[in-house]
Amino acid sequence: MSLSPVEQFSELVRKSVHPLILLPAHPSKDTVASALALERFIALSGKPVTVAGDDFSSHTHELGFLEMPTNPLDSLSGTREFVLSFNTERNPILGTRSEQVGNEFLIHITPEKGTIDPRDFSFIPARLQYDVAFVLGAADKESLGSLYAENSDIFYEIPIVNIDTSAGNERFGQVNLVDMTASSIAEILFEAILSIDATKVDEAVAEDLLTGIIAATESFQRKNTTPKALQAASRLIELGADRGKIVLALYKTQPFGVLKLWGRFMSALRWSEELRLAYATLSLDDFIQSRTRPEDLPEILDKVRANFSSGTLFAAVYPETPTVSAVVIRATDAGIAASLSTKIPGSNLRGDMLSFAIPLPAGEDAESGLISIISSALAENQPI
Repeated sequence: MSLSPVEQFSELVRKSVHPLILLPAHPSKDTVASALALERFIALSGKPVTVAGDDFSSHTHELGFLEMPTNPLDSLSGTREFVLSFNTERNPILGTRSEQVGNEFLIHITPEKGTIDPRDFSFIPARLQYDVAFVLGAADKESLGSLYAENSDIFYEIPIVNIDTSAGNERFGQVNLVDMTASSIAEILFEAILSIDATKVDEAVAEDLLTGIIAATESFQRKNTTPKALQAASRLIELGADRGKIVLALYKTQPFGVLKLWGRFMSALRWSEELRLAYATLSLDDFIQSRTRPEDLPEILDKVRANFSSGTLFAAVYPETPTVSAVVIRATDAGIAASLSTKIPGSNLRGDMLSFAIPLPAGEDAESGLISIISSALAENQPI
């Protein structure tokens, strides 16, 4: 009888020696908090755990109240060692030394007798230092950014556990814990962790998981809040998670400038019923007056998405140059964003978000350009 995905997850956690936790290039707060929970849960067993995400450190400032991993990585390097092997049965090695000369790394070997016979020399590729990878919140491998682009061999040499809620998830893992009905990755992970050892869900692990659920459900106010999510939250509070502290940290300490920009966005908000598109055009003055930057727009769009259940796409348009406007779009899930991105030339996809430029003057012309581009993309044969 084959094991269920949760049982396979449990077996891999138990048997792992040095697990790797990977996050997408632009993780949600739920994804980051879930990664922290999994890292701590495994570390409590005395195993070394590596957490890595493309520019991971830039996505943790809003979760500074949680306990961070000791050495989280923004990129992976030195994942594998290669061994130079010498058979010393007939000719022992007296010493070695190495040096860097320009672009060459030289290894000097001193044999006891004369020269080394090439037949005594071999080159052995060692195994990866990791024996399993847990990928959280990534609809596909490409969502991991440089982590996948520069380390694709990881996905072909060790088991991959894919944990996600996205309807567009490509199920690229050997084990796929993908549940579109779950409120959050944290909810999926909590159920999986309980199957291993409920006694190892300490206060810190519980707080990480509850943070993920609260962030994903906007403090249980979004339509993805299910009875199962509420039950998980109740159990986590029993295990020591402080709901009041989490809510205060997530929603009461947001920069005033971001709140001002959100207000300006909402005052300019427009709606296309046909496209299920909520959008607004911002001016450079909006950023100046609120003391914010275009980099704050993903957070604004996330807030709009959380409070606009009728929408599928949420967009911000702003002038990039006098003749070019920039567009940032968030979709209800990464699968929709990925499908839309394939139909918009020059678009840049990152998780559930994509961006592109409109070579038109700012203002109404830019909005018309946005509507035209989205309409054309949706009119193609392959629906999003």
